[in-house]
Amino acid sequence: MGQKTINQESKLLCEEPGIQLLKAGTYNLNELSELRGTPELKGQILDIPLTDKKEVLTLGYFALQPSVDYSADFDFIEIKVVTKGKMVVRDVQGNKYVGEVGDVLIFSPKTTVIFDGESDGEAIYFKNVAANPSYL
Repeated sequence: MGQKTINQESKLLCEEPGIQLLKAGTYNLNELSELRGTPELKGQILDIPLTDKKEVLTLGYFALQPSVDYSADFDFIEIKVVTKGKMVVRDVQGNKYVGEVGDVLIFSPKTTVIFDGESDGEAIYFKNVAANPSYL
């Protein structure tokens, strides 16, 4: 799979309900040295538009060990970055997504996500909804 580039005409990643898996290395990053006009600067950056809505943003930590499947309904955007092991999810149509270290899972609003019992990993997540009081 080749790397993708982003352009200003790109659609927002969370316009439609669903799950997306961005494998590590999916996108070409922009060279900071060129953007900043500093040839000796070594670094890269890339913004990927998800939504144009302004809402609260919450950070969380998530871990699963091998056990049973469970489902969750998302009425907000959630981005999970796999930091250890693997996260395995499915949508209601049965499409399977395996996120490994460095991969990004994106859950769009109006999506049911089935977390597979074979998952064995950790992730950090960001969601554009207030923190769940029972998770604090």
